[in-house]
Amino acid sequence: MELGHNVMHGQYDWMNDPEFSGRTYEWDIAGPSDFWRHTHNHIHHTYTNVLGMDDDIGYGVVRLFPEQRWKPFYRWQPLWVTLQALLFQYSVAVQHLRLDKVYKGKMSTAELRPLLRVFMAKIGRQWAKDYLFFPLLALLFGANALAVLAGNALANLLRNLWTFLIIFCGHFTEQAAVFPKEVVNDESRGHWYLRQLRGSSNLKGGKLFHILSGNLSHQIEHHLYPDLPARRYAAMAVEVREIAQRYGQTYNCGSLGAQFGTVMRRIWQYRRPNPVAQPI
Repeated sequence: MELGHNVMHGQYDWMNDPEFSGRTYEWDIAGPSDFWRHTHNHIHHTYTNVLGMDDDIGYGVVRLFPEQRWKPFYRWQPLWVTLQALLFQYSVAVQHLRLDKVYKGKMSTAELRPLLRVFMAKIGRQWAKDYLFFPLLALLFGANALAVLAGNALANLLRNLWTFLIIFCGHFTEQAAVFPKEVVNDESRGHWYLRQLRGSSNLKGGKLFHILSGNLSHQIEHHLYPDLPARRYAAMAVEVREIAQRYGQTYNCGSLGAQFGTVMRRIWQYRRPNPVAQPI
């Protein structure tokens, strides 16, 4: 989170170090960084929580808000979201391929093919590194290759679960809001900031917890100022909270357990269609 997500937001560009340039940094994860820079940095941060424009709302497999159109597919979303959590880096990686458009005939297989080549090449390099090169290197030095293989698999699993937990708790809690497409029509800069505040959620915790989350426990401040160094978010949060309270706006912040509990309630509640209003 610190050396992938934050670097690619340009938070370290001030160093003028080509190894930490947000435009060229390639992270140690299944998804190609160029895919992420488009789907996350551009699309998600521009259209945060706007239905039909921000693909991060449920990542196409989870219904988290009553405003999302219900489909029978969502009945089983506790299962889909469990698989998504276990394989989260692949869920993020495949997002840029827009397979939904291919399925609907809005994107041709010819357009998909070059993206698929980049996608498969990156996954191939990651698998070769984690599950072939390092185990063979361990074998060469007389270590237990199976232990290295299992350790890398476990590390990737833990990263998937942790990333899923932090991201879902930063976007889909009980007090997080979603918006119709019309909200971006003639949207002022001030209303853009307000949308970031209302669509994001923070997590309480100590310094170590914030470091382990890449400071994305301060999701509100990150959405307000995505290219500022994340280590500054904790200090900024004091002022952002005060401004929100001054103008009567909700500053959505809670413990990891409490926020995750509201996410789980959303997943369970919105697996079913909205109740039909009964005539008076």
